[in-house]
Amino acid sequence: MSRTRRPTMADVAAHAGVSVSTVSLAYSGAGPLSPETRAKVERAAEHLGYAGPAPHARALRSGRTGVVGVVIHERLQLSFRDPLMLRIMDGLVGDLGQMGLGVLLIPTPTGEPGERSLLETAAMDAAVLLRVRDHDDEPAIEIARRRGLPVVVMEGEAPAGAGVLEIDDRAATAALIRHLRDLGHERIGTITLPSGLDGETRVLTLEEALAQTAWTPVHRRLEAFADAGIEPCVVVEARASIVAEGIAAAHLALASEPRPTALVCQSDLLAGGAILAARELDIPVPQQLSVTGFDGIDIPWIAPHELTTQVQDAEAKGHALAAEVKALLAGESPEPVVMPLELRLGSTTARAPR
Repeated sequence: MSRTRRPTMADVAAHAGVSVSTVSLAYSGAGPLSPETRAKVERAAEHLGYAGPAPHARALRSGRTGVVGVVIHERLQLSFRDPLMLRIMDGLVGDLGQMGLGVLLIPTPTGEPGERSLLETAAMDAAVLLRVRDHDDEPAIEIARRRGLPVVVMEGEAPAGAGVLEIDDRAATAALIRHLRDLGHERIGTITLPSGLDGETRVLTLEEALAQTAWTPVHRRLEAFADAGIEPCVVVEARASIVAEGIAAAHLALASEPRPTALVCQSDLLAGGAILAARELDIPVPQQLSVTGFDGIDIPWIAPHELTTQVQDAEAKGHALAAEVKALLAGESPEPVVMPLELRLGSTTARAPR
């Protein structure tokens, strides 16, 4: 069976009575064309059903792929259960789309010998790293350096010339801890974000947690305890920032002796899980247990409580990441961006029980 031949740029040029280079200019916008000539090319293309040059041909001419790699720091099935990450991605992907850029989601490279990461092999114009390691060398940054890829780093150390988006989560966490100390709490535990890709929900010492965590936010939020002048009475690492792991982690934390009277959770989802675990154990919040979170997402299922937390604007973070990508692709050196956080005192913290 014969197939109908797809029209080419040469066909459009012949039909419009212009040169192939004129048709190319009409599609690339790289040179001046009169409105009459451009309209003639558009009418010819519409008549022939020509949709424009193939993407790979445009990429060869421009040296651009029209793709930005977004390196996800955890399993995709976990990352996209996190409302904070979904809002960041919504702002980022939406803005990149308006720039004519698509997104390729890439698992974070492990740096293991023989690994062939998609970050090394896939064609892209820039990469956004949603989290980087604060120990040893970051494989994603090293790969980007070898390839000469512009990169934007969210919340972590970045190489010279990269875009950087930060929050002062260490100071914000210290403010939460001081709030609890002002309420008379001395036995303050913490539930942390996962330390790496394949962690498990477990009890650690503070020293173990600081030594083993890979990700910058986890490290900073643990260091905040020293800034606030107190050591956590129990540290529990959650396998993932999801409600189920918050429940499991809180059961471990609340089984320790002496039992903590407050839990500082490194995400709102973990804090919501801790509140559910307290309900299962008949420990009233906040009368017998104060709980704080981090992020400011909507968790209506802890009603009638409103969580005490640090609020960040996730969509604004996505917009800021996209703006840094735009600046890098324009050959500019973007200034580091520090997004604000706002302490919101809810009904999940109260004076320490006697």
